[in-house]
Order: sequence, then structure tokens, then C-alpha cells
Amino acid sequence: MATIRQVQVTFDCAEPERLARFWCEVLGYEVPPVPEGFATWNDYNRSLPPEDRDAWFACTDPSGAGPRLYFQRVPEGKTAKNRVHLDVRAGTGLVGEERLAALEAERDRLVALGAVCERVLLADEENESCIGMQDIEGNEFCLD
Repeated sequence: MATIRQVQVTFDCAEPERLARFWCEVLGYEVPPVPEGFATWNDYNRSLPPEDRDAWFACTDPSGAGPRLYFQRVPEGKTAKNRVHLDVRAGTGLVGEERLAALEAERDRLVALGAVCERVLLADEENESCIGMQDIEGNEFCLD
């Protein structure tokens, strides 16, 4: 059996660069370097045929530990709940009120970037608190 060494998470979306830059802010990721021969990403885009402009964008974990995120423009909008979503681990190692406070602080930061808070799930006998969110194009993710 082959060993998988890297994973890329791909998002279908309407505005790849805008969504990629949102996730850079959420995760502390970086926009990759501009392709060789171009001064900016805008210069690169202008060099493409009109139908290929702004068709994709990506961002990467500067530490190399996390997966590359790839965003590709598709013609159809989002119509149903995601079958797969990202969990942003903002409360790892924290419990109770301390965990909830950390999650709420991160929620507030992301709402300021354009995310939407769907629901706050408070801790119970089995689970710690988590917060259901949507990114700027309506893709669900969790703060946990």
C-alpha cells in the first residue's frame, strides 16, 4: 500500500482568491509566491485567457504541517450542507469556561472577517463546547 504524504483540501466556490485570503486569516496560512515572471497575482491573472482568469487560488501552511487549501471557481452556487468540513482547533487543551471563552473570542475575530456564527453548542456530560460557523461563501466549519 502506498503511503500518502500530503493532502490538499479543495473548495468549490464563486470567488477563489477572496475565499483563500479569508482562510489565510483564519488559519495563519500564506498566499503562495507569484509565478515566476510576474510581479503580482493580478499581473499573472491578466496574462491568462479571460475564461481562465480568477479560476483558482491557493494558500499554504507556512510551517508545512497543514494541508494546502485549493479554491476553484465553479458556476453553480452552494445548495446543501457540506458533507466534509474543517474543524478549526481554537480550544485544544482547554475545558469548561476557559474553552468557551477562547472559542467565543475566535468566533468574534472571524465574524469581523465576514464569517457567520450558526450556533454555540455548550458542553454537556459527553462533549466540550464548540461553535458552528460559516465562511464568507456559506461553507460550514467548526471552532472546537
